[in-house]
Amino acid sequence: MLKIECYCGTPRRTHRNMPDSLPSQFLPDSPRCSLIKPSQRSRRGQEMARTVLALFIVGVAVYTIQGFLPALAWGSVFAIATWPLYTRACNKWPHAASGTLLPLLFTAAMALLFVIPLTLVTLEAVGEAQSALEWVSHAREYGVPVPDAIHRLPFGSAAISKWWQAHLSDPRDLSGMLGNLDSKGVAVTRAVGSQVAHRATLFCFSILTLFFLYKDGLSVIRQCRVVSCRAFGKRGESIGRQIVASIHGSVQGLVLVGIGEGLLLGIIYVFAHAPHPALFGVITAVAAMIPFCAMIAVGLVSLLILVQGSSVAAITTFCVGAVIIFTADHFIRPALIGGSTKLPFLWVLLGILGGAETWGLIGLFIGPAVMAALNLLWCRWAYGNNPKAS
Repeated sequence: MLKIECYCGTPRRTHRNMPDSLPSQFLPDSPRCSLIKPSQRSRRGQEMARTVLALFIVGVAVYTIQGFLPALAWGSVFAIATWPLYTRACNKWPHAASGTLLPLLFTAAMALLFVIPLTLVTLEAVGEAQSALEWVSHAREYGVPVPDAIHRLPFGSAAISKWWQAHLSDPRDLSGMLGNLDSKGVAVTRAVGSQVAHRATLFCFSILTLFFLYKDGLSVIRQCRVVSCRAFGKRGESIGRQIVASIHGSVQGLVLVGIGEGLLLGIIYVFAHAPHPALFGVITAVAAMIPFCAMIAVGLVSLLILVQGSSVAAITTFCVGAVIIFTADHFIRPALIGGSTKLPFLWVLLGILGGAETWGLIGLFIGPAVMAALNLLWCRWAYGNNPKAS
């Protein structure tokens, strides 16, 4: 016995002994879900569900790799900062750029750029630690006599000498003080060792990220442009260009200027006969990457020179260092960072200091980039499509 059933508006013959399901080749073609037109409310619901699902996936992914986000950020900053140089090398040696040779060479060069100074500082610090241990052992047995530099101070020498003799000249008092420091020093050493291992791991992942960005950089740039265009329109690419220009300016204004300050002040340390001028030159260069922090290193070196008995050299070092740092922080850095993005000096300073306080060392580059994007949005809202009016 045959009967007629309706399937999505299309008649279909079935037999009572026919199985409930047949292979697709035995079923007539039917539009199925294509005939079911979703309403506007259901479309909005689907879009909202897709958005929630996408945000959930992104949130889970970010939470999963949150420990390695600084490494990814550092690798991206290194890649953006050196991309123009890498592009020139690719144009000059296209065969090496087509494989992994040129990305590997650039990655190794960037790694050595950080490893060599850190190795020199570590070796110098190990030597200083050995000398410090010998000094502590000698101080426990014989105490620490009052330095001659304290007697030559213009004021307060008598009070300082009296306190020194009461607390540091006696080996018994000094042994108790150093004993307390030993118990705390073990915990500090373990904490420092753990941080060094963690930073080394992040540095390795940063270098690995940098290699893959060199290798697949063109594809990443193309994908970022497509995504920004689909998500934000044409203005998304302009904001991205502003962020990249800000990172370039930050690298030039912070890193290069800081290295220049360290070189100049290191030469001054040599002429002033400062202790360990190369080590303190590197420390000054690192401190100079943060505005106004280089004066701490210069003040410390000037104090050490004064303790050695060279008051004229100490004052000269401090004054010359203050002039160099003032010129770099107030004229050179704003021109390099703000000039590439037309960012006001106040915004540059707030971005650097606020980024360093919020994000740490990577905030030196993230902060100005965020402020540059904010400045671009402000100008677009305030002046419309006429940026020259700003």
